[in-house]
Amino acid sequence: MDLEARKDRLIEAILPHAAFDGWSRLSLLAAAEDIGRDASEAEGLFPGGAPAMVAHFVALADRKLVEDLAAQGLGPASVGERIFQAVRLRLSRWNDHREAIRRAASVLSLPLNLPLAARLTWNTAGAIWLAVGDTSHDFAWYTKRATLAAVYSSTLLYWLDDGSEDCADSWAFLRRRLADVRNLPKLRQRLEGMVKGGELAAMARRLKAPARRWGMPIR
Repeated sequence: MDLEARKDRLIEAILPHAAFDGWSRLSLLAAAEDIGRDASEAEGLFPGGAPAMVAHFVALADRKLVEDLAAQGLGPASVGERIFQAVRLRLSRWNDHREAIRRAASVLSLPLNLPLAARLTWNTAGAIWLAVGDTSHDFAWYTKRATLAAVYSSTLLYWLDDGSEDCADSWAFLRRRLADVRNLPKLRQRLEGMVKGGELAAMARRLKAPARRWGMPIR
């Protein structure tokens, strides 16, 4: 089993524990025991502590989305509908682990971790666009990802507290947010102006830079 696969397996084992004990050393060691891994090996896989564990979980979820979309197929749907289906799949897969994701969001909301949170959200938006077949490399690349990052973030927060059956309220919320984007050409024009002025390009370069190890110890 390669390094990434070992990390994936450990992260998936952490999820039930993180719902109660957060993304902590306690959860990490409990997950290692569950899958028969040595504690020191588990700690060695995530020396960056909670932020490193959360970052790997987000990356894992992005990769799982690609697999889920490939299995389901999107057919000849419109771009907006493909984005809707992709975001819903991205969240629905983890529906049983919403509390663990809420704890992950708390880790990323710490001031020290805000740059990491922005980078992860940007990467998720990019993964969704690529998964639905977008391969653009012009200024629209930035506006599409910036817009989707905002839509995805707001939908994620709504979904975390959604008590409706099958999260129906979250999907209705998502459709409204996507409709808002289509109905706000001035917003798109403003974002495109930021791109032409180099602001979003500079932000993208910062977010795509290798993540620092934030030095947060595993509790």
